[in-house]
Amino acid sequence: MDGDGADRGLNPDGTIAREGSLHRVDPVFAPVVAAARERVSALFGDALHGAYLYGSVPRGAARPGRSDLDLMVVLREPATDAGREAVRRLETALDGAFGQVDGVGVLVEDAAAILADPHDGGFFTACLCTPLLGSDLADRLPAYRPTSLLARETNGDLYLFPERWRAAADRGEEVRALVRRAARKTVRSAFTLVMPAWGGWTSDLERSARIVGRYHPEWADDLRRTAAAALDPVPDPGLLRMVTDGLAPRVAAEYRRVHGVKAPR
Repeated sequence: MDGDGADRGLNPDGTIAREGSLHRVDPVFAPVVAAARERVSALFGDALHGAYLYGSVPRGAARPGRSDLDLMVVLREPATDAGREAVRRLETALDGAFGQVDGVGVLVEDAAAILADPHDGGFFTACLCTPLLGSDLADRLPAYRPTSLLARETNGDLYLFPERWRAAADRGEEVRALVRRAARKTVRSAFTLVMPAWGGWTSDLERSARIVGRYHPEWADDLRRTAAAALDPVPDPGLLRMVTDGLAPRVAAEYRRVHGVKAPR
């Protein structure tokens, strides 16, 4: 027992279990999921390899009016500029049509790229994504364990992000959106830093912060604030500076020491 219950997000053989399911989608989100399925299918047709939900909606943890809807569209060939522009329009249309979601984000990938990057895109697809349409690439990917290699190849790039977030703030990007993005990446990276020692997987950001705090009590307060901001982002420049100039660089430095860094893609 670790104080958060016995569930470590693992299958009986110790591999990481797929965390979501269509059966876990709260009925309040069913209409937006149904609309996403219909519109993605109509938009891409035979070019579509598959589509997936990820994030809080398929985990059954989404909160009406406060959570966003996350989708990944996987194409048979790399997306064209026209296809990516169509996806941006889809995001806007779904977000505007359904008040139960606070934003819609759609990743666009191609099947070959995911299969060529098994410890990042592959893990994301096989363990963090829930099939919605088409073929499931998890059938062609390995099983995953909470190892140092998995940590490095998923979040060993945190060192690159503080400068990017500061540049986005300097360009005038909306602070609330930046807070959400920076907070999520930082808490998730902090969790994967300790993931091999803890021996399991969770995408729950508040739980992640608590787990990391046991290994790094000097970060506990900042992690708690950051996890709260990831779930309920606020336009707080001071909090953004705390993450970009304080917490994230400290986590990135420890990541480099413990797991090494992920080479830029």
